[in-house]
Amino acid sequence: MANNRGYVVITGASTGIGEACALRLAGNGFHVFAGVRRDEDGARLLAQASPETLTPIMIDVTDEASIAKAASTVIATAGDRGIAGLVNNAGISVTGPLEFLPLARFRQQMEVNVTGQVAVTQAFMPLVRKARGRVVFMGSIGGRMSSPFLGPYSASKFALEAITDSMRVELRPWGIHVSIVEPGSIATPIWEKALSTADEIEREIDPAGVKLYEKSIAALRKTAKDLGARGIPADEVAKVVEHALTAKTPKTRYIVGRDAKIQALLFKFAPDRLRDRAVARVLGLPSKP
Repeated sequence: MANNRGYVVITGASTGIGEACALRLAGNGFHVFAGVRRDEDGARLLAQASPETLTPIMIDVTDEASIAKAASTVIATAGDRGIAGLVNNAGISVTGPLEFLPLARFRQQMEVNVTGQVAVTQAFMPLVRKARGRVVFMGSIGGRMSSPFLGPYSASKFALEAITDSMRVELRPWGIHVSIVEPGSIATPIWEKALSTADEIEREIDPAGVKLYEKSIAALRKTAKDLGARGIPADEVAKVVEHALTAKTPKTRYIVGRDAKIQALLFKFAPDRLRDRAVARVLGLPSKP
C-alpha cells in the first residue's frame, strides 16, 4: 500500500544524494522505489526504512532491458495510480584533461549522465502522466560553470540543463512540472569515486600527457579532498527535491549550497577571463607549465 503522497522513483539511490532523497521521502509520506545496482545496497536502504515505505529496484540507466524491467515492477504496484515523481539522480564523474582523455571514458560519462536520464524518463513518463506527477533532474552548479579537468562531467550537466528546459515547456500543457537541482559541494562518496576513477584514467592516459598536467592534477586531487570534507550534508539536497515534488509552484531551478550560489553569481557577472583566473586560483592550479 502506498503512503498518502503517492509513489516516487529515484535512480542512483545506493549512496549520497540518492540515498538521502529516498530516506527523506520514504519518511515523509511517499512510497519510494529506490533504484540500486546491487542487492546489498537495497538491503541497507531497507534497514533504514521499511517495506511499507521503500522498495529497492534494480536499475542500470545504461541498460534498456534493466530500465524496462524496473518500469514493469513499478507498474505492477502503482497501476493506474501512476507515480507522483521521478527523480533522475544516477550519475558518475569522469575527470581528466580533455586533450588526452580516452574517448571511451567521455562516451561513458555521456551515456550515464545524459542518455541514461532520457531513457529512464521515457520509460516512466506514462506513469508520471497518470498521476500528473513531476520530474526532477539532478544537475550541478557545474552545469552552469565548468571547471578544468571536470569537462566531461560539466558537459553532461550542461546537457541536463538543456534537457530540463526543453522538457519543462514540452510538458507544460499537461501541468507536469520539470525541475533541475544544482548542488555545489556535497559530502557524499562521489568525491572518493571521482578520485578512484581519476586514478584509473591516469593509468590509461599516455605518460607524456600525465607529465604535462602532473602539477595541475596534483592540485586538483588536493582540492577535491578538501571540497569533499567541507561539503554540506546530502539531506540538504533531499530537502529541495522534496520541495520540487510537493510545492504548489515548484522552482524551475534549485541552487543548493553557499559555494554553488557564489559560483552562479560569478558565472553571471564576471567576465570570462576574470572567472578563469579566479577558478585557477581557487583550485591552486599553476599559472605556468
